[in-house]
Amino acid sequence: MRYTQLGERGPQVSRIAFGNWSAGGDWGRVDRDAAIGATRAALGLGITLFDTAHAYGFGVAEELLGEALQPEIQTARESLVIATKGGLRNDHGLTVRDSSPPALRRDLESSLRALGTDYVDIYQIHWPDPATPISVTAETVDDFVRQGLVRYIGVSNYDARQMTEFQQVRPIDTLQPPYHLFRREIEKTILPFAQEHGIGVLVYGPLAHGLLSGRMTDETGFAADDWRSKSDLFVGEAFRRNLSVVHDLTEFAGSRGTTVAQLAIAWTLANPAVEVAIVGARSPDQIRQTAPAADLQLTPSDVAQIEQILRGDVAVGGPAPEAMPRS
Repeated sequence: MRYTQLGERGPQVSRIAFGNWSAGGDWGRVDRDAAIGATRAALGLGITLFDTAHAYGFGVAEELLGEALQPEIQTARESLVIATKGGLRNDHGLTVRDSSPPALRRDLESSLRALGTDYVDIYQIHWPDPATPISVTAETVDDFVRQGLVRYIGVSNYDARQMTEFQQVRPIDTLQPPYHLFRREIEKTILPFAQEHGIGVLVYGPLAHGLLSGRMTDETGFAADDWRSKSDLFVGEAFRRNLSVVHDLTEFAGSRGTTVAQLAIAWTLANPAVEVAIVGARSPDQIRQTAPAADLQLTPSDVAQIEQILRGDVAVGGPAPEAMPRS
């Protein structure tokens, strides 16, 4: 495992972060024992950064992460970097953006209880909230830092304009945007902004929500409670075209003595603006198979060949909170 400082102001962290979005239930049934085992396996691999969110099952994923990490939380808290997010709430089965001061206070207090810790290392605003002035949100989370409840402040899914407005009140320590081989819009303005302002970047979705895992075929289906079952990203001609691209990437990865999943993760880390890739896992074997990507160094020739393979791809996005109904 390799380690890095997260931006100019952030903590030292592993270049692979363990993400537990799937533990909240949005990806289908959760096997608690396997999920806890995956977290413990991540620790054993040298991963120090663990990323979750209040909205991942509205406490469910945080509770599971807290349970898995409780031995370290109790005896070696400083060895962990725990990141969570607030600013989404469940409103009669619909996920709603809410970064108002009362909502963020409730979210943070809930996260601390669920995780079983008295502070969060990185607290991130999950999505920009158009109903709350960004300056108000920034003032609120800055208060959390002064109160010792949070060490660093981050934003997720913000664009450069929104980050500029936030930074007029409080410097942003970290940014969490989506980034993978099939989704690259952040390269235009968002990553340059982060570099210019010394913001640490931890990207989510480096495996394109499983598409770059190498395990999907055109016959792959998803359970009804998996958000991908309702996404047009995983059906039809676009899905088949991208599977063809993945096939070619898999062959190239094999020629480099690695897997397509490790190649895809290493590609995100090869961008000089990206310090960390967040990798999810539902079992110990999954994180053991992907964590070695931290040590995979791609050459300029590798990157150029990957670009050549990607010429036939179709852009793949991800779900916004409004597309994630709750029961």
